Amino acid sequence: MESEVLPIEGIDYVEIYVGNAKQASYFYQNGFGFTPIAFAGPETGVKDKTSYLMQQGDIRLLLTTSLNPDHPISRFVLTHGDGVADIALRVKDTEWTYKEAIKRGAKGIRAPTSLKDEHGVLKGSAISAYGDTVHTFIERDEYNGVFAPGFVPIKGNGEPVGLQRVDHVVANVEEGKMDYWVEFYGKVFGFSQLISFDDKDISTEYSALRSKVMRNPSGTVKFPINEPAKGKRKSQIQEYLDYFKGAGVQHLAISTDNLIATVSRLQQRGIEFLNTPDSYYAELPKRVGGISERIDDLKKLRILVDKDEKGYMLQIFTKPLQDRPTLFFELIQRRGSESFGKGNFKALFESIEQEQAKRGNL
Repeated sequence: MESEVLPIEGIDYVEIYVGNAKQASYFYQNGFGFTPIAFAGPETGVKDKTSYLMQQGDIRLLLTTSLNPDHPISRFVLTHGDGVADIALRVKDTEWTYKEAIKRGAKGIRAPTSLKDEHGVLKGSAISAYGDTVHTFIERDEYNGVFAPGFVPIKGNGEPVGLQRVDHVVANVEEGKMDYWVEFYGKVFGFSQLISFDDKDISTEYSALRSKVMRNPSGTVKFPINEPAKGKRKSQIQEYLDYFKGAGVQHLAISTDNLIATVSRLQQRGIEFLNTPDSYYAELPKRVGGISERIDDLKKLRILVDKDEKGYMLQIFTKPLQDRPTLFFELIQRRGSESFGKGNFKALFESIEQEQAKRGNL
């Protein structure tokens, strides 16, 4: 039986642990158009780490690095490489949410705490999720500062490319663990299953995966969860698990209102995307019917299209954002559709397998 839904308002920020936050901030600023808006570090009274808060639209990325080799953040980066450590969720009452989550079986990482400065009180707590990922519950109603105590505003000049909000956050978990985490989000958060795909839906000649999508009732938080399935060769999910050394966030899907314009700008800035074969576009009109965009424009940029009974959607995937083939971005524009691109899985997987083959991992 599903639990009563925890009143999660949405994703507050996504924290990425990195080897060098200053350099990473330049990448996300000059590559993806995020603006640095706040900083924390020794200069602001935070002695053991530095953080840069990057923003575009409603998306906030917190890039954090440790200044101490024995720090847990350093150990995270040594083990996993740069990767998502915290998917922070905004709530009205962090103490109640934390206690309720623990009661339902979550493992506590940080009991409710209050941080104060001249801008008010910020309350937070945290629970464990898959791998070394955590969910912080953030309560902001009594805080008016730039982000959190210990942070100061900084002036950045990122040129936005039209990224609006986090559409969904995708987890890769070990084989046989998908249903465990589906049950976790159902039991602890009260999320419901939106859709599921099995290895008949998501497979190529070589590899396959299974996936289920959990979400809150308002749809402001959507968590697809993938696990590898048996195939002739190593699946992209298993490759991720091998390089990340365990379960973790595979990609952030970020929405835009004009994907063609966004991708054009990003390509000019040197952001690399997965390739799609020309044959995909020859079959596209027959598969999706009438769409507003010109097929030639989509083909030029290698944008994918899928549809469901509510409309259609455009999507494209970047190559990995760091040297390990782990975290990447999906960019998505929804024109009514609530799908996750099932019709594109074969083309997408074949593109990923081409990259795997270059690395000698297929």
